[in-house]
Amino acid sequence: MTTKRGFQTGGLAVAAILILCCVGPSSSGLEFAISFDETVEPEPQDGRVLLIISDRAEPEPRFQVSAGRNAPQVFGIDIDGLEPGAEAVIDAGVFGFPHASLAEVPPGDYYVQAVLHKYETFNLANGKTVKLPMDRGEGQRWNRAPGNLLSTPQQIHVDPARAEQIAITLDQVIPPIPEPEDTKYVKHVKIQSDLLTEFWGRPMHLGAHVLVPEGFDVYSEARYPLVVFHGHFPRDFGGFRTEPPDPDLEPDYSARFDVHGYNRIQQQEAYDFYGRWISPGFPRMLIIQIQHANPYYDDSYAVNSANLGPYGDAITYELIPYIEEQFRGIGEGWARFLYGGSTGGWEALAVQVMYPDEYNGTFAACPDPIDFRAYTLVNIYEDDNAYYIRGPFKITERPGHRNWLGEVDLTLKDYNHLELVLGTKSRSGDQWDIWEAVYSPMGDDGYPKRIWDKLTGKIDHEVAEYWRENYDLRYIMERDWATLGPKLAGKIHIYVGDMDNYYLNNAVYLTEVFLESTTNPYYDGEVDYGDRAEHCWNGDHNNPNHISRLRYNTMYVPKILERLRATAPPGTGPWR
Repeated sequence: MTTKRGFQTGGLAVAAILILCCVGPSSSGLEFAISFDETVEPEPQDGRVLLIISDRAEPEPRFQVSAGRNAPQVFGIDIDGLEPGAEAVIDAGVFGFPHASLAEVPPGDYYVQAVLHKYETFNLANGKTVKLPMDRGEGQRWNRAPGNLLSTPQQIHVDPARAEQIAITLDQVIPPIPEPEDTKYVKHVKIQSDLLTEFWGRPMHLGAHVLVPEGFDVYSEARYPLVVFHGHFPRDFGGFRTEPPDPDLEPDYSARFDVHGYNRIQQQEAYDFYGRWISPGFPRMLIIQIQHANPYYDDSYAVNSANLGPYGDAITYELIPYIEEQFRGIGEGWARFLYGGSTGGWEALAVQVMYPDEYNGTFAACPDPIDFRAYTLVNIYEDDNAYYIRGPFKITERPGHRNWLGEVDLTLKDYNHLELVLGTKSRSGDQWDIWEAVYSPMGDDGYPKRIWDKLTGKIDHEVAEYWRENYDLRYIMERDWATLGPKLAGKIHIYVGDMDNYYLNNAVYLTEVFLESTTNPYYDGEVDYGDRAEHCWNGDHNNPNHISRLRYNTMYVPKILERLRATAPPGTGPWR
């Protein structure tokens, strides 16, 4: 009777099944009591306490956490004002992943580690108060964040059937991360942003790694185009190395690409790019990688956001003009370009669309979803549930990740449930939460409104409409093409593998349909697909993905030069 009534009402049956499969039993006498003493941290702490239980000693359990098939067990709880000596208790009622409850963990000998991810209080300009983890130079990685507390890993026998309390002491503090040093070719800048400081109610900074061209110090009157290489938090300028590969480097193995010695390949590719960069015929320009880590993620997605603040304006109107002034950039929209992959691919397209006069071309590889009718495999406007596809008698869980053969190794629910363990209120510092933090309106509590219930997957279509109007890039272009079209013609170039691991090619297909239908003007750009290519394919049909993903600069700088020669005002240049 209950099941039939659930299917008739449309959502109750799904909710019932989700409760059964996600919450699990709560009867267990086992609990973990996690604490720190004042010699390690003398002040009360806010944050998230995480407990990791693994069957492997190496690497440390904190570095093993993922949603994949080898995922360790993780539990998490919020703490507010936890005093030195007080205990944060994790018992069978605390939500976990992959098992939802401590009571479900099979008995055995495990390696156990706990981490306290520290939050600080932000008094926002709009009057809201939130507690979030400020980035401390690590790129929003809770397992590496300086100042976080952690326990020494230890092997413990775990048996949920036994009524006992296991004490875990947080006895270490993660040390600070040193700043990178300037070299002949790579310079580092950091500014305090007035716009972001006002929004967050405390000093906020933007940084960048600047790759200067050969001859920069010699030709002191030369001025250069500027290219923004968007991507995840860069410790330093990536893919550039002035020394040959280290002959003593022990070869590693990349399971993703099934390639031995991939670390050596990366060093060789970085050294090869250095050789191209200084060669006589290579284009002379500035390339920058931006550091815009924030309390929600390792970067801001380079757009204005209700929850993150005006990062788009801060980058475009504060950071980039500062860099152009310091490093003799031309400082005009026709001389600025964008490229990147994955997050950086979405940013490269979004910034071009939202600041069409400020940039003269974008090269977006494997972009995060650019049409939310294909938000990976979810249509947020028409689907009722993100985790499940429901038929009249059957419910199918929605895939989240595949390989180039289409073999699925985890689901969309897996990703999101792990994030829910790592942080409530969009605070996991991971992928689905940052999309939510960037795209959603701010809730009454000061945190992002959920696009869907994180536990059950039920979609909030009111939030989805907000996403459509503000961040669905295909929709925005189509809605505003009468004014955007003349400013974007010839500037849009998109590349993706047709077996992208995260199904990002689906949104590109939908966007291509629109772009190819454009008139007055025609978009006059490029959309290209890599046959059986996985995530981060960038338009290279001649090399395997594990090589081409290391050649973004090599791939796109010559294309930018072509665009410059075709569109720059008469009398400017040359840039080679």
